[in-house]
Amino acid sequence: MPKTERHFGDDLANAVERTGNPVVVGLDPRWEQLPAIFTDAGPADFLKRAEAFEKFCKAVIDVVAPLVPAVKPQAAFFEEYGPAGMVALGKVIAYARSRGLLVIFDGKRNDIGSTAEAYARGILGRDGQSGWESDAVTVSPYLGADSLEPFVEVARDRGAGLFVLVKTSNPGSHMLQDQVVGETPIYRRVADYVEGLSDQTRGKRGYGIVGAVVGATYPKQLAELRTAMPQTWFLVPGFGSQGGTAKDVAAAFDQRGLGAVVNNSRGIIFAHSRPAYRDRFGEPRWEEAVEAATREMIAQIRAETPVGNLSTG
Repeated sequence: MPKTERHFGDDLANAVERTGNPVVVGLDPRWEQLPAIFTDAGPADFLKRAEAFEKFCKAVIDVVAPLVPAVKPQAAFFEEYGPAGMVALGKVIAYARSRGLLVIFDGKRNDIGSTAEAYARGILGRDGQSGWESDAVTVSPYLGADSLEPFVEVARDRGAGLFVLVKTSNPGSHMLQDQVVGETPIYRRVADYVEGLSDQTRGKRGYGIVGAVVGATYPKQLAELRTAMPQTWFLVPGFGSQGGTAKDVAAAFDQRGLGAVVNNSRGIIFAHSRPAYRDRFGEPRWEEAVEAATREMIAQIRAETPVGNLSTG
């Protein structure tokens, strides 16, 4: 298959400018938190539960597609229901693409050699280039450079991208990521490598196709890494339910308002159960709560970060 002219870094910049914001809606369907209209299935009825996830996520996509540049389906919640869950995930990804959204496959994939290449070939690339037809995938760097290179090559050929775990949002990330080797924390060693790959794959908009996952829950490291990684797109988890705020993510952006996309999962898709929206909308109007929460996050980020400088259109 011939190489594509698409470039993920440029596509992401264009999508952020088109929508006027960097919000990524995480599609993390949890059975216990779904609105009751979706939960008519027993614990062993994997098929009906997977179908409920599909219907719920498609309804979320219908709400957010006019508002945000991308969605990030979390594969684990679909994989929990086996083959039926994976079929549902495929349909959700296809539906998101049909609604004009970029899709970040959140699977934390990796392995070595041909196995890493198989992961990359299976996930990355649209228009018949891959089975999953996703625009990007999250990748663990723990196995080293030879485990990342196959993803970079496939992504380059197919106009796709990847986000490498650099400084994650979870409290336990310090156990390995903050450990100092020589005089440098491990997360900085990973960051330097990722920035090199980004620099090698830069597009017209100044960013490469190899991004970094950097959590909103560590704003000092986020600012440090933005300075150290000027050509790298950031995928920033930890906003909302994990405690990250718009002020916490401000340092992730360049002065144009580009350079980062910020994920929010539970805080948006289950907004109907949050105190701020429960009394106003309640479960029967859960889709309106999703829209209100998405618009609120967009407004906060535009007000508190350089995203307000975006040239939209």
